[in-house]
Amino acid sequence: MNTKSHHIPETEKFWFSLDNAAKIFPAIINKEVTSVFRLSAVLNRPVQIEPLRKAVLRVENRFPYYKVQLKKGFFWYYLEHMPRHIPVEVDDQPCCRKFQRGHLLIRILVWNNRLSIECSHILADGGGGLEFLKTLLILYSKACGCNIPPEYDVKEEDIEIPEEEYEDAYKRYFREDVPPMVKRSKAFHLPFPLKPPPRFRPLTAILPLEQVKRVASEKGVSITVYLIAVYLYVLQEIYENQGGLNKLRSKKILRVQVPVNLRNIFPSRTMRNFSLFVMPEIDLRLGHYTFEEIIKTVYHQVQLETDKKLINKNISRNVGSERKIYVRSIPLFLKSWILRMKYYALGTSQYSGVVTNVGRINLPPETEEMVSHFIVVPPPPNKMLKINCGIVGFKDKVVMSFGNVTISDEFESRFLRFLRDQDISVEIEKS
Repeated sequence: MNTKSHHIPETEKFWFSLDNAAKIFPAIINKEVTSVFRLSAVLNRPVQIEPLRKAVLRVENRFPYYKVQLKKGFFWYYLEHMPRHIPVEVDDQPCCRKFQRGHLLIRILVWNNRLSIECSHILADGGGGLEFLKTLLILYSKACGCNIPPEYDVKEEDIEIPEEEYEDAYKRYFREDVPPMVKRSKAFHLPFPLKPPPRFRPLTAILPLEQVKRVASEKGVSITVYLIAVYLYVLQEIYENQGGLNKLRSKKILRVQVPVNLRNIFPSRTMRNFSLFVMPEIDLRLGHYTFEEIIKTVYHQVQLETDKKLINKNISRNVGSERKIYVRSIPLFLKSWILRMKYYALGTSQYSGVVTNVGRINLPPETEEMVSHFIVVPPPPNKMLKINCGIVGFKDKVVMSFGNVTISDEFESRFLRFLRDQDISVEIEKS
């Protein structure tokens, strides 16, 4: 394990290459597909500006590798240090909006009792972003007078930053002798018409943790597996309710992309991207699936695909391709065009939606008392995927956030109706 440390002074100009997962994003980003995710903490009281200002100054010193801008080289994009403060803005603009060229790739947003960060996937994944938000909250609570127990693992400033925190961890775990993944077939996509721009609208639903745990444990699975199964069940309902011709034309594979935090599989403290995904599916050419059959299928597929050996194949495919000499020698403008074509032809065509669960968040007791719940909003889906879903647990709540770019709310309505039918209370939170 790399344990070297390095002090990064504010005056030092540094740069690093994009990590393996980030390389695709500059090629596909536009005004609507922003690749920006949002993490919000809803506090029990309005945010106090002076303690927040102190906390922001401390947190940006602790995460200097997040103070970077995207720059264009001849063969690749790279990230270059930008000696500016992370902006703190009033949260009155559209959610997950694009970062402009020449700006930092992270922002902090405040509205009443809501404290949010928005972060480009070029910079980090949800695991890194969440660690940043938790540190900001802890420093904010300290500035408000809270006591943080010494045994609690807080990222302190004024230390030498371990190089491991800003490494490309994919490269550390890449193995050349592993065969690549097999290409998957195209999947079903929701038939709903798109909403006129600006299209993206999130919807937040708050569920009691104990009720969701009860229904999941009755089926003998985790909350994540249970909610993926509901997602596939709703997709199946929508597929089967289509008219004759649309149903005939639609792909019959229903497949959901589920990001996996690789830090839970391979030891790493990187704060950049270090996640891959599993893709549980059902094949409707084999007939209709009961919910119990979907649960069983999803459970075993997730178990199989999170096996370390299969994850190695995924890393091998992604990192191996960028190491090929002919790929490295392609000029950036041509490389971006190829990446964009591959993203739509081989990427999002292979799955019907995204379910990302960042898990349960823990905070020091006095900081925890200040927070009601968290919300995770994944990046806006493209015109093919149309809807995605973010999940997070905190204290006694599970919060689901659906991001939708269509004029229809049929998917969310069916999903939440299914949960209500299982005696789960659903509270819709207004933005």
